[in-house]
Amino acid sequence: MTDKRNVRIGNQTAFTAQPYELPFDFALNNGFDAFEWFSDKKSWGQGWDIGDATTQDRRRIREESLKRGLALSVHCPAHADPLSDGFSDVFFKHVEFACDVGASNINIHLFTEHGLENYLKSLLPLIDITAKARITLSIENTTITGPADFNRLFSMLRTLPAKHVGMCLDIGHANIFHETRNDFLRYIDRLSNDVPIIHIHAHENFGDVDSHLTLFSGPSKSNTLGLRGFAARMINRRFSGMIIMEQWPSPPELLINARLRLLDFFRE
Repeated sequence: MTDKRNVRIGNQTAFTAQPYELPFDFALNNGFDAFEWFSDKKSWGQGWDIGDATTQDRRRIREESLKRGLALSVHCPAHADPLSDGFSDVFFKHVEFACDVGASNINIHLFTEHGLENYLKSLLPLIDITAKARITLSIENTTITGPADFNRLFSMLRTLPAKHVGMCLDIGHANIFHETRNDFLRYIDRLSNDVPIIHIHAHENFGDVDSHLTLFSGPSKSNTLGLRGFAARMINRRFSGMIIMEQWPSPPELLINARLRLLDFFRE
């Protein structure tokens, strides 16, 4: 059974939070044990990007996280496709930031537009640099990538020295994927047991839009069977890692309640 000490639940930066350090300080002040830095700065200037973090900022993040036992993850920009021009430079800057702050994971999205073989080929330098940096690399499902894509991708990855590479399961995206709409548990059940889930993004929706509702404020507000089933499946898979709540609700204290309730499901 998954030991609750191996499941860390925390939150993430948000472009709606001002100043950008607010969600991080919230995690520190409320006893969270995980946090994710997400480069999602908007074209009009709202949000956060790794370029905003000075040397002093990075030192503070590292020191405070170590002091409070906060595990860190770094999320590359959502649009950052490894097959796009300039991606390598973007990714290497995120690896540098991860090393500076002591993050243990870097997250990117799966893109299938140019074929999984080409996507995997583009990952090879990323796999190498993260291995050398001793950082795990998680690949996240989007609203248009399904279990079959991940089953095939990781069947190819198993032929490579890439044991530090795993899936980031985004349960909100799984709930919108057209084959498992409003049934994210079916998405999980279609994933091969050989697909290593090493990172999780947690938010809710009603199967219509990617609304990133706080846990227990969407469908699970009236019926918690979905989240209980999710916890049971992660326990069966011996999940050990970070579960990141991807929202900045009003009030943010909703995150405290969501974290504690979800932890209870892992303890049952």
